Amino acid sequence: MSAIYFFIVVFLLSLAVFDLFVGVSNDAVNFLQSAIGARVAKFRTILFIASVGVILGAVMSTGMMDVARHGILTASEYSFHEVMTIFLAVIVTDVIILDMFNSFGMPTSTTVSMVFELLGGTFILATIKKLSDSTLEYGMLLNSGKALEVIIAIFVSVAISFVIGAVVMWISRIIFTFNYKRHSRYTIALFGGIAFTALSYFIFLKGIGQSPYVSEEVSGYINANIRLLLLITLVASTIIMQILHLCRVNIFRFIVLMGTFGLAMSFAGNDLVNFIGVPLAGLDSYQTYVAHAFQVSPDQFMMTSLMKSSHTPVLYLFIAGCIMVIAMATSKKAHKVIKTSVDLSRQDEGEEMFGSSRAARSIVRFSQEVIEFVVRLVPFPVRQWINRRFVHHGDTTDDQQAAFDVVRAAVNLVLASILITIGTNYKLPLSTTYVTFMVAMGSSLADRAWSRESAVFRVTGVLSVIGGWFLTAGVAFLTACLVCVAMYYGGFVVQVAFIILVVVLLICSNRRYKKKQSISDKEKDTFQLMMRMRDPELVWDVLQKQVSRTQSSVCRFALEQYNLIVDAFREQGVRNLRRSDRQLRLQLETLKKSRRREMLVLKKVPMKIAIERNTWFHIGANSDQQFVYTLRRMLNPIKEHVDNNFNPVPEILIREYEPIRRRINDLMQSAADQIQTDRYENYREILAEGDACKDELSQIRKRHINRMQQSTDNSNLQVDMVYLNLLQESQQLLSNMRHQLRSAKKFMEKY
Repeated sequence: MSAIYFFIVVFLLSLAVFDLFVGVSNDAVNFLQSAIGARVAKFRTILFIASVGVILGAVMSTGMMDVARHGILTASEYSFHEVMTIFLAVIVTDVIILDMFNSFGMPTSTTVSMVFELLGGTFILATIKKLSDSTLEYGMLLNSGKALEVIIAIFVSVAISFVIGAVVMWISRIIFTFNYKRHSRYTIALFGGIAFTALSYFIFLKGIGQSPYVSEEVSGYINANIRLLLLITLVASTIIMQILHLCRVNIFRFIVLMGTFGLAMSFAGNDLVNFIGVPLAGLDSYQTYVAHAFQVSPDQFMMTSLMKSSHTPVLYLFIAGCIMVIAMATSKKAHKVIKTSVDLSRQDEGEEMFGSSRAARSIVRFSQEVIEFVVRLVPFPVRQWINRRFVHHGDTTDDQQAAFDVVRAAVNLVLASILITIGTNYKLPLSTTYVTFMVAMGSSLADRAWSRESAVFRVTGVLSVIGGWFLTAGVAFLTACLVCVAMYYGGFVVQVAFIILVVVLLICSNRRYKKKQSISDKEKDTFQLMMRMRDPELVWDVLQKQVSRTQSSVCRFALEQYNLIVDAFREQGVRNLRRSDRQLRLQLETLKKSRRREMLVLKKVPMKIAIERNTWFHIGANSDQQFVYTLRRMLNPIKEHVDNNFNPVPEILIREYEPIRRRINDLMQSAADQIQTDRYENYREILAEGDACKDELSQIRKRHINRMQQSTDNSNLQVDMVYLNLLQESQQLLSNMRHQLRSAKKFMEKY
C-alpha cells in the first residue's frame, strides 16, 4: 500500500519541477519586462540581478508554504488517503487547466488556479464527509475564513494595483515630464530615496525581520526600531542618490534594476508555493504516515501534523530557486521582450494584440465623457500647465527600441514589488501576474499611452486578461471538484488513469506549442524588423516584399481551399468541408492581423509613396479577405447539403464543371506565381483569360438555369441550386483574383 503512495509522491514532485519550469517561463516576464522594455541594461545583467532576487526570495519563502498545508483545508479533519487524494487532484487539475488555457491562448494565473483548485478539492470532499456524518460542519472541514481572506486579497489587489499605478505614475510624470533628464536635477534624489526606502522596508526590514533564519534578538530590534531605521534609510539613500546623480549616474536605471531585484524576490517568495507547496505538503504527509505505517490504515490516519507551520528544508528551497533561474535563462518564453502587458502599455504605436469589443467601446466612450466633464471644471491655465508636462519633446528614451521610458519602468517595478511583498509578508498569495499587469495598465493609462485610436483595443486586452482570471477561478474550482470525486470513488485505478492522462497532455501540448510558436515567431520577427528600421526607403522595400508574400500565399491558400471544397462536394466528404470551414475562419483572423501590422509599417514609409500606394494596398488587402468570404459563401450551402446527406452531384454536372475548374486552377496558379516573383510579363493575358473564364461561367450558368426550367423532375432541385451557387461564387473568385493581381502590380511598381 505504501508503495502506491510513494509513486504518487514521486509524481507530485516530478510535476513540481515541471510547474517550476512552466510557471517561471510564463511569469518571468512579469519582473523582467520593465527592465527589458526600457532597455536599462544588457539582458545578461538584468537576468543576473533577477536570478539573485529569485534565489533569495525562494530561500526566504518558508512561511508561504502554510497556505498549501492548512490555508484552505483543515487538515486535522482529513485522513492521509483523503489528503493525498486532494493534493493529487490539485496537481492533475493544474496541468489540465494550464494545457487548456494555453491551447485557447487565454491568460491564466498560477496563484488563482492553485487557490481555487485547493478550494474545489477540499469543498467536494468536505461535502462528502458532511453527508456521511451530520455532526460535521463546513467550518470544521474548510478553513473558510482564510480561504475568503485569500480570495478577497486577490480580488482587491487587482483594483488597488490599477488605481495606485495610475495615481503614482500621474504624479511622477507631472514632476519629471517626458524630458526627465532636464527636470530631475533636484527631485530625482528624493524620488530615488523614497523608492529605495519603500523597497528596503518591505524586502529587507520586514522580510528579514520576519525570516525564520534571523535570530530573535535581531528580529526584535528591527520590529522595535522600524521607524528610526526607515528615517535613517530615507535620509542616507536620498543623500547617496544625489551624490550618484551629480556623478552623472542614471538614478532611474539604478531604481529599475533594484526594482527588478525586488520584484523577482517578491515573485519567488510569493509564487513558489504555487509550484511546490502542494507537492511538498504531500511529501510531508507521506513521511509522517510512513513513520506510523504499522499503527493505522491510510483511511484512519488523520493528518494533524499538517496543521503545524512548515519547516521546509533550505536545500529544497534553494534547489527550487536554482530551477527557476535555469528556466529564466533557457526558456524561449522568458526571453520574449514584447509580451501582452508591454504591448498594452507601450508609449508608441505598434501591433494591437486584441480586437475591439462592445464592452471596451462602451467603457472608452463613458470614460471620455467623464474626462470631458472633469476637464471643464479645471481652470484653463491649470489644464494648459498639466498638458505641457505630458508633451513629448522628440525621442524621450535612450534606446529607440524601448517600449517606454525609465520613469514608467521604475514606477511599475517599485509599486508592483511593494504590493506583492506586502501580500507575502501577510502570507496572502497574491497573483503576481495580475498585480504587475494592473500596475502597468494603470501607469500606461496615466501616462497617456492609450490614445483614442488605441484605447478600445487596449481596454479589450485588459478585459480579456481579467476575464481570463475569472474563468481560471471558476474552471479550476469545478474541475478540481470533478477530478477529486472521480479519484475518491475510483481509487488507485482512476488516479493512475489521470496520471497517464497528464503525461499524454504534456507531450501533446509541448508539440502543439512548438509548431504554433515557430509560425508565430517568424511573422513577429518580420514585423518587428520593419518597425525597428529607421530608413524609410528600406522600410518600403521590406514592406513590398512582405505584402507580396502575403498576397501570393493567400492566392495559393484560396486555390487549395477551392479544390478541397469542390472535391468534397463531388465525393460527399463532410469531414473535409468541416476542416475547410475551420481553416477559412482562422485565415480570416490571420489576414486581419496582417493588415493591421502592414498598415502600421506603411506609416513609416516616405509620405509621398504612402499616399500614392495607399489605395492599392487596401484594394489588395480587401481582395485577400474577399477570397475568404467568397469561399465561405461557396462552402456553406455545400456543407449543409452534404451534411444532410442530400442527393449527390449528378455525373453530368461534374463533367460540365471540370474543364472550367482546370482553367481556374491554371489562372490562379499563374497569378500567384507572378505576385510572388514580381514578374508581370503575362499580366494582361491573365486578366483577359480571367474575363473569358467569367464569360464561360455565365454561359454555363444560363445553360443550367434553362435545364432546371425544362426539367419535369424536381428530385435534384436541391443539388441544382447548390451547383448554381458554385458557378456564381466561381465567377466571384475570378473577380477577386483579377483585383488582387492588378493591385499587387500597382503596389509593387518601382517608385
